[in-house]
This record gives sequence, structure tokens and C-alpha cells, in this order.
Amino acid sequence: MKVISSWSGGKDSCLACYQAMTRNHRVEYLLNFISREYKRCCFHGIEAELLDLQARLIGIPLIQKEVGPDMEEYEREFKEGVSQLKPSGIEGMVFGDVYLNEHKTWVERVCKELAIQPIEPLWGKPPDEVVEDFINLGFKAIVVSCKAELLGKEFIGRSVDKDFLRDLSRRHICPCGENGEFHTFVLDGPIFRKRIEITKGRTILREGFWRHWFLDIQEYRTI
Repeated sequence: MKVISSWSGGKDSCLACYQAMTRNHRVEYLLNFISREYKRCCFHGIEAELLDLQARLIGIPLIQKEVGPDMEEYEREFKEGVSQLKPSGIEGMVFGDVYLNEHKTWVERVCKELAIQPIEPLWGKPPDEVVEDFINLGFKAIVVSCKAELLGKEFIGRSVDKDFLRDLSRRHICPCGENGEFHTFVLDGPIFRKRIEITKGRTILREGFWRHWFLDIQEYRTI
């Protein structure tokens, strides 16, 4: 089946895409949404250019749509983006949801309206197993944002590894960060042709409805 994969640049969307590929789905496009104001991924804070680099290293075209903070606009742009790709034979879309019923319900409704099949490779798996699978498969990711009231700035830039999982467990934080506790950026893995190396960055605090630490990636290379 020809499919689109929802893409944030983080571990869950990457693992879901990989698992869809191993199940013989042909991932034709990655679909990503960036903030119209900041030109960064809406939830992860990663610059559009870095997400495009990921896609080029994987070898799948990336489609990016700019959106504002309004959920109705997001849904409208989402449907428009998928509808524009359907004529190429797209029959389904891959998502990296793990256990949030609210989002899965949204996905199922929107996909039904678009007449495509939702594909949820990670759904229902224990969160710790999802992240352990990610690590054991050889994927590499770092933390690029986190809620300041839950995790300190020292977590920014940390590798997603078993030590990281142990630290989350001590704090009783979901290892997938499914409720937005933290977000990640994938640097390497079995579907990457080269690895991304961050050579310069700074940690910044952003105020808003939630206070978040972010990694502002300033320089990088591929090796």
C-alpha cells in the first residue's frame, strides 16, 4: 500500500515510519507541520531545514505545511495536504500514537473523511517497550524540548538511551513523552544514509502556557 507518514522529526514518528516500511507499506511522502510564526516544527521546535535534512538522508520527500496555533486551521491544512497527495495513489497514513485515545479518535475521524486508512504501528504497546525497540534497532535521538516544571535544562541534548529511560522512570514520567513532557530529534538509524551531528547549540527557556526548555540547534553536519 502507498502511504504518507506523519512526521515530527522525533522518535515515535520515525519508529512508526520504519515499522510501516518493514510491513511492506511504501512510504511515498513525509508530512510535517511547522509554525507560521517561528518556521519550526509545531511541537518539537526544530527548524524546517533540519526536518528537510532528515527526509533527504532517509530518501523520502518531505511535504511541509505552515499553520497557526488554531486547531481548526491545523485540521484544514492537514486535510488539504493529504488531499493534494492522494492522486499519486495514496491509500493510507502512518501515525506514531502510543496510547492517547483523544488523538487516535481524531486520526480515525479525519482519515475516514479523507477516505484513507490510518496505520498505527505503535498503538497499544507499553511505552517502555516502544522506546526500547527504538534504541535496540539502532536509532539515535536527543532531547530537544521538555516541560520546565518536569525536567531541568540538563535534559536538553541528552541521548535517548537506557540511562535516560531509568531517569524518567525515577521521575514517573512516560518514557514516550506521550503527554508532551519532552520531545526528541532523530539523528541516525537503520533508514538513514548518514548521521546528523550537532556541532553547536544553546539551551533556551520559552515562556507561554507551559514553560519549556528548547535546544536551539545552530550548527550541524552529516557524517
